Amino acid sequence: MNILLATGNAHKKSELAAIFSGHSIAIPEDLGLPFDVEEHGMTFLDNSMLKAQALWDLLKERSIPGSWAVIADDSGLVVPALGGAPGIYSARYGSDVYGRMLESPERNRYLLEQLGGITDRRAFFVCCMSLIKDDYVHYTVQETIEGTIIDKEIGSGGFGYDPVFYIESYGMTAAQLDPELKNSISHRGKAGKQIAKLL
Repeated sequence: MNILLATGNAHKKSELAAIFSGHSIAIPEDLGLPFDVEEHGMTFLDNSMLKAQALWDLLKERSIPGSWAVIADDSGLVVPALGGAPGIYSARYGSDVYGRMLESPERNRYLLEQLGGITDRRAFFVCCMSLIKDDYVHYTVQETIEGTIIDKEIGSGGFGYDPVFYIESYGMTAAQLDPELKNSISHRGKAGKQIAKLL
């Protein structure tokens, strides 16, 4: 099956290509489709379905040949001690303070600044993934992975908050995990496997 991912993020494409092996994976850029959706939902579910529906509508509008399924996800880091922040604003975290989008290392430093002096470092990643196979055939799965936020970045793999997200049961950060292992235990990996079953 041809799968069109509602993202411009090459890291997500490579992660999901491994999960959806056996299917043809593309992102809007691969098909020359302009895709930029304002994520104005209040939950991961809202934003996931909003992106999936917008890309599905664009696919139909442009009459792209072939049989397609659209998959979108909205993911983020939730830190209870920060009232759930960064949450659905994970990619834009700190941008309101600095007046621009921050690079991943800058966002990680900003997160650690916000946690300064706080002993409760519990955190979890959330991934809500939505699949549209037809106008009225929609599926949604939401998964998590639990960890703690450490005081400095460790590891060079993954992306985003991975270097400061420590997974106790494996004794390493998400950025230190082998990609295959990460895909088997991560929030996105677990959600993706459920969606793969539906496919």
